[in-house]
Amino acid sequence: MTTLMTTDGVSITLDDETITAFRSALRGDLILRDHAAYESARRVWNGNVDRRPALIARCAGVADVQRAVSFGRTHSLRLSIRDGGHSAPGYGTNDGGLVIDMSTMKGIRVDPASRTVRAEGGVIWRELDHETQAFGLATTGGTVSNTGIVGLTLGGGLGWLMGKHGLTIDNLISADVVTADGQFRKASASDHPDLFWALRGGGGNFGVITSLEYRVHEVPQVLGGLVLYPLDQARDMLRFYRDFCATLPDEAEAYAALLTAPQGIPVGAMILGYNGPIPDGEKILAGARQFGKPIADLVGPMPYTARQMMLDDPNATHGLQRYWRSALTERLSDELIDLLVEGASKFSSPLSAIIFFYMHGAAVGVAPTDTAFAARRTQWDFDLIGQWVNAAESASHIAWVKSLWDRLQPHLLGTAYVNHLSSDDRPEKVRASFGQNYDRLRQVKRVYDPTNLFRLNANIAP
Repeated sequence: MTTLMTTDGVSITLDDETITAFRSALRGDLILRDHAAYESARRVWNGNVDRRPALIARCAGVADVQRAVSFGRTHSLRLSIRDGGHSAPGYGTNDGGLVIDMSTMKGIRVDPASRTVRAEGGVIWRELDHETQAFGLATTGGTVSNTGIVGLTLGGGLGWLMGKHGLTIDNLISADVVTADGQFRKASASDHPDLFWALRGGGGNFGVITSLEYRVHEVPQVLGGLVLYPLDQARDMLRFYRDFCATLPDEAEAYAALLTAPQGIPVGAMILGYNGPIPDGEKILAGARQFGKPIADLVGPMPYTARQMMLDDPNATHGLQRYWRSALTERLSDELIDLLVEGASKFSSPLSAIIFFYMHGAAVGVAPTDTAFAARRTQWDFDLIGQWVNAAESASHIAWVKSLWDRLQPHLLGTAYVNHLSSDDRPEKVRASFGQNYDRLRQVKRVYDPTNLFRLNANIAP
């Protein structure tokens, strides 16, 4: 007998015959709590998420996904979809329910002639970049390399190429989806266009993505790297950065951070990139690299894959304890900058960070209603990231984030990049983050998931 939780939080028991029949229907593994792989299978990127699902269906293909969705729907089970497992709130796992685990679905096919790539739902960006860069190609794919392609795409997809080539969703050609009724559907501009619209920014609300097809672009060697400043220059650096962003051409990217250097001291950083001829990039970024008295200038030519991994360690290390808060902002006021620098001087952990990602160019050149991603304005995605190693210290590190966040909130918008919403964010903030598209998203939800089977996400209730 196996005890499980339903979508409504009610405990039910399924007999061994039912579980055995489900296991027999899968080509992949069905992992229960007594399975040797259970401990690793239940873990996600955020080590502070410590949940114990009753069943993990490690799918080998579309047929497995269909059967797992149907099993979850039939028994009204609490259901999580794990692609890369990278969401900070831990949407890819749950307590007592069923996890549909896509992590072994790794197929990738690049067509260099048509400049497209199709990849299965368990692929992470490092893997996709490895294949596309063999042909000198890439598409917008986040700012670290171990994010799952599906989760990043469904939330919009910020990344190093967004100024020039748009968000990830702006490069999405089609998606293969298993919806809540267990049916397989292709979503594209001509196939289920309402679903295709909703998938481009509406999060994981509408089904299980089994594969995605993207446009890819010629991306040879790029510029990338950090310019580091002592914390006593951070206020001036952030004020310069604020103004410098307004001068950027679409080919350039400029982010900013407050973090702890390997030597153990808090520092300010401009995180710079250029997607075009290296001499042009050197000229465009020269002003930032020459500002103030940096303690290190690490900017230089590098392969695209190296820039994708530049922020991986320690920022994206799998299994670190994490607690995030995030918001969008169209202004970096002097008051906000002062609060941030003061907060960085009191980091509770050397792994924590304060980061700004600038959205501009092609990323904001699409009408807000053309896709479900409504935040098509020149602005910053701001992230206050608490990270630490020892789970026993969680309370103090979370308290640091919450205390600083309370002081920052009046200077920020009441919306967030959907992929960076926190488990603590109120439903009002979730709704506001979908902006003017929320009502239309609810209509699509009613068509493809009327019972809200897919609810462990930045949820849109039908």
